[in-house]
Amino acid sequence: MSSSNGPERRGKGGWDEVLDTEAHRVAPGSEWRSELYRVALEQFQRAADVLGLEDDIRERLTEPRRALIVNFPVRRETGKIEEMTGYRVQHTLAMGPTKGGIRFAPGVSLGECAALAMWMTFKCALLRLPFGGAKGGVRCDPNRLSVGEMERVVRRYTAECAPLLGPDRDIPAPDMATGEREMSWLMDTYSQQVGYPVPEIVTGKPEVLGGTAGRAPATGLGVVYCLEGALQHLGWEMAGRRVAIQGFGKVGSVIARELVARGATVVAASDVSGGVINDRGLDVDAVVRWLEEHRFLRDFSGGDAVGRRDVLNTPCDVLVPAALERQITEENAGSIDCSLIAEGANGPTTPEADRILAERGIKVVPDVLANAGGVTVSYYEWAQAVQREAWSAEEVTTRLRLQMQDAFGQMIDAADRYETDWRTAAMAVGAERVAEASRMRAVYP
Repeated sequence: MSSSNGPERRGKGGWDEVLDTEAHRVAPGSEWRSELYRVALEQFQRAADVLGLEDDIRERLTEPRRALIVNFPVRRETGKIEEMTGYRVQHTLAMGPTKGGIRFAPGVSLGECAALAMWMTFKCALLRLPFGGAKGGVRCDPNRLSVGEMERVVRRYTAECAPLLGPDRDIPAPDMATGEREMSWLMDTYSQQVGYPVPEIVTGKPEVLGGTAGRAPATGLGVVYCLEGALQHLGWEMAGRRVAIQGFGKVGSVIARELVARGATVVAASDVSGGVINDRGLDVDAVVRWLEEHRFLRDFSGGDAVGRRDVLNTPCDVLVPAALERQITEENAGSIDCSLIAEGANGPTTPEADRILAERGIKVVPDVLANAGGVTVSYYEWAQAVQREAWSAEEVTTRLRLQMQDAFGQMIDAADRYETDWRTAAMAVGAERVAEASRMRAVYP
């Protein structure tokens, strides 16, 4: 029985032309669709297929729960006022408060933050951390900001995002072009607004402000612990392994030093300015000293200069992409010359490249596991701040090693159980936990 007052009689309410356009025929959330988001979404869908997730859970986990875009003025040293744009995306609230870094880069966008927040959700779930994923940042060139300008950007961004932030709501952390200094400013800005110190509002702070020992090298150490697990699983020795590292910053330099200490040889390295290759092995300490003095790798004389992406094609045993997203693609995956890849960066390998690497028998320790050391130790820092405790560096690194080893074992078990690749297995472990939490919490109201 039809009703004369039903919605079919009302039609489109006079919005026919708008609703018939292409923009309104795409799925909700199209505003954060991007190439990086496509990569994250395809990886999740593969894991969801393996798990046989129901449609409503898939839909709830494919779109961010909340997204905030802020525009704010910043006074430059010249006195000129410049408008800047910042973002904060929270992927899911099912697991607890959200957690994720803040990056400053010219390419920061809503789609990038949405993809990184999704990966963070499954990363935290894989490591059994009580967080949902988040990500944020400001679109700018940090290399062209003075210290004073950087501080003004951080403080204004924090103030604009304050309604979403909180030690039990959303806890930021360092990411690209941000570190202890920026997290100190963020903590101070938030604390000034509420009227008392809140060290647990952010992680990655200096120890004197409530940071934790062992936080700075945590992401790099996590990659190394995963590499140790992968080599042991494959029956290979670490000693004598030839390693190429794309990205020689806060993560890549730690990986290089730790691997050399374990007997490996770093034969290639790069940063944003270029790369260097030495078939006999780079002097890693000399590279670090050069970067401390000159900031960029270019003109380093300890090897042959190459382009920053040429390092990816260097013949080696282990390749560590620890720079930017979408570096290993369909175009260059066929020329990758290694046996094992450990992803220190977020999203360095596209799904198309994954298929080519799998066909060639190249194993990949995925980012959702390999670079989870940073957020794991961030959790330790947050827990210490909440409980007003202080752990030693030895306790932090011991806990980190055990937690990374446990997660690696879960990934291997899932890969065997589902007869799938390591990336899909790691995503499946995390997605299964988030899906179960979503089911248990049901739908409100």
